[in-house]
Amino acid sequence: MKLTIERASLLKSLAHVQSVVERRNTIPILSNVLLEAGSENLRLSATDMDLSVVEGVSAQVEQTGATTAPAHTLYDIVRKLPEGAEVSFEVSGDNGRMTLAAGRSNFTLTTLPKEDFPAVGDGVLPQNFAMAASELKNLIDRTRFAISTEETRYYLNGIYLHATKTGDLPVLRAVATDGHRLARFEMPLPEGAADMPAVIVPRKTVGELRKLIDEIGGSVEISLSETQIRFAFAETVLTSKLIDGTFPDYERVIPSGNDKVMDVDRKSFFDAVDRVSTISTEKSRAVKLALANGALTVSATSPESGSAEEALEVDYGGEALEIGFNSRYLLDIAHQIEGDAAQFTLADSSSPTIVRDRADASALYVLMPMRV
Repeated sequence: MKLTIERASLLKSLAHVQSVVERRNTIPILSNVLLEAGSENLRLSATDMDLSVVEGVSAQVEQTGATTAPAHTLYDIVRKLPEGAEVSFEVSGDNGRMTLAAGRSNFTLTTLPKEDFPAVGDGVLPQNFAMAASELKNLIDRTRFAISTEETRYYLNGIYLHATKTGDLPVLRAVATDGHRLARFEMPLPEGAADMPAVIVPRKTVGELRKLIDEIGGSVEISLSETQIRFAFAETVLTSKLIDGTFPDYERVIPSGNDKVMDVDRKSFFDAVDRVSTISTEKSRAVKLALANGALTVSATSPESGSAEEALEVDYGGEALEIGFNSRYLLDIAHQIEGDAAQFTLADSSSPTIVRDRADASALYVLMPMRV
């Protein structure tokens, strides 16, 4: 194998694939990236056995071939090379070495046989549809903050995607919850997605996908079965196993009888909660919302730090109510609201509260209260 490639192109592709590779691996080949030189391009592949990324990049290939090299080491080398450098790779003979040269820099890396690298991204996935990368980005951003990190409830460690209806309108709905808060976002159902199975896309996959969207954009081809999902961009393909579990009936968590409605300026609310929560204890991060006619008082107390409160004008005509929340959860939800006003629909101090963007009905958030 012998080729030359621009540093910038190689660095971009290496960044996409190496982030899949775990820093600590008991299986040596999984620490490596598979490099396959075709007639006019270099194909890079990396996997952790659950998630894989494959990307092609243009290169001047003198001799086709394939090998595997340490992913993080290779990425760090290319990252530290000067901008504009031409990088050459060469693998010759059976000595298990790859030479990398750029300008006056020369590196020799230990390789492992390409035959040891697991097959990635293979298999036919029967359900196929496409959507704009900007739509997929919006779907991820509105929900992923609520994904659970508790490994014992593994079925909550991802975003639940499924086709359903809102009234008579077919929608693609994404839901994430950690038991303390729930995020639900929906968009018009893409053409071809009506028969898709309901799936749970793992947290790591969501994170890698989100990075790719930022770097690549365009349109995304989505293919899936009941066990796998694939996202294909122009030159990049991400394939992942799905979480094998049953997502809970989230509709039961969304209250239907909340009768007290508060509209508040989103930015003023965010800033007030952010300031007042400076006082709250590190463990609970609790803040109290006290509602009376047309007014909201945000407060926090801590035995170590003291107390803080801030008053806001709100649109509220219900009876007086005090309710406590985790301030970080409130800020996460307020951060997702793009309109000027957030709408809180409450029942009492111990029942779940619904939060919406008053100008956008596509997203809904549920937040469990806490004692303060």
